[in-house]
Amino acid sequence: MGAQLRVYKRRIKSVTATKKITKAMEMIAASRIVKAQRRVTASTPYATELTRAVTAVATGSNTKHPLTTEVEAPVRAAVLLITSDRGLAGGYSSNAIKAAERLTERLRSEGKEVDTYIVGRKGVAYYGFRERTITDSWTGFTDSPTYADAKDVAGPLIEAVQRDTADGGVDELHIVFTEFISMLTQTPVESRLLPLSLDDTAEDVDGEAGAAKKDEILPLFDFEPSAEDVLDALLPRYVESRIYNALLQAAASKHAATRRAMKSATDNAGDLIKSLSRLANAARQAEITQEISEIVGGSSALADATAGSEK
Repeated sequence: MGAQLRVYKRRIKSVTATKKITKAMEMIAASRIVKAQRRVTASTPYATELTRAVTAVATGSNTKHPLTTEVEAPVRAAVLLITSDRGLAGGYSSNAIKAAERLTERLRSEGKEVDTYIVGRKGVAYYGFRERTITDSWTGFTDSPTYADAKDVAGPLIEAVQRDTADGGVDELHIVFTEFISMLTQTPVESRLLPLSLDDTAEDVDGEAGAAKKDEILPLFDFEPSAEDVLDALLPRYVESRIYNALLQAAASKHAATRRAMKSATDNAGDLIKSLSRLANAARQAEITQEISEIVGGSSALADATAGSEK
């Protein structure tokens, strides 16, 4: 019985140490969520106004720009998938990957080839393990992305859109990321960034407020040196701002998923400690009962032996 009690005590000690770690990780993730939410809120006005500017240029001119003109028969699309560099976040990365898989299957069913771009080690590892082709990837900044990181990601994608498909270019650009809705809800979403859909741009960035702005009358502009040059300058910034916002949304979602997973692990560790404590108490009681029985039995045998010798 002594050996069994020692086993229970070792397990309780081990689980208690794990509980302390998961509790600390839960608190760290909770503090990071607040910072990530603030960054998402701060990035939204810039993205909204930039989207309105691009919409104004595109609707105020008759320029057929490659980044705003629908291709009649698109043959290739680029998909940017945003995952995490770290684990311990429940199904955060796997849910985003599943959404990207569904999008890829839909695009291929439409007769389009798909070039995959990935942010985050989890997505890179998933595709690498299955020996799937990755056009480009970026890692190391998913927990706290910067605008410079968004520019690094957007650069190759914009170049791919501007190139001809015969030279490895793409006709469409899609993005898959996890949208932060609340501390309890984070949803994988997919959105088409290019060609620019003028009916959806404001709504995509600014929700209901953006939807209300879709019907407003935009002023007329004179473009210098030309509308095409203005689009050349604005649309890359539009893509960068949308990718930056998606990176921030994904970071906030990842921290929320980590907090939820660590809270669940902490609660499970507490339940396991209670269960092990009950088993340890039962083992100790059984050991004490056995020792008492042995003492009583020994005392009775000694008494019988003493009585026999006196006779």
